[in-house]
Amino acid sequence: MTINQLPGTYNISGSNQDENGIAYNGTLKLTLDENHRIKAEWLINANQKQLGTGFFKDNILVINFNYKGTDERTYKGVAVYKCITEDILDGFWSEKHGNPLYLGEERCYRVGIQNAIIN
Repeated sequence: MTINQLPGTYNISGSNQDENGIAYNGTLKLTLDENHRIKAEWLINANQKQLGTGFFKDNILVINFNYKGTDERTYKGVAVYKCITEDILDGFWSEKHGNPLYLGEERCYRVGIQNAIIN
């Protein structure tokens, strides 16, 4: 797989970095910048926007992300995805101030592909 196959919009389902693993849904949009680095934009539960930049090698995508919390503080973390196919990403993530005993998890399906997999 090449970095040029990654750009697109993905539906995501995940669980948070805590003992309850609270589930969430959203979208992840991947684009490339002028240096062929990944730019990422998540929209979690239709209201929380997160931004990130990253890189890709050997079917592994790593993205450093940040977002502004409801308390107006900026939170930072890293997400790591294994590219199962060009349409499915399987990953985990951790925030700097998250519970160190747990990892968040996320599965991403390129828009238009998830329904084909389920049916």
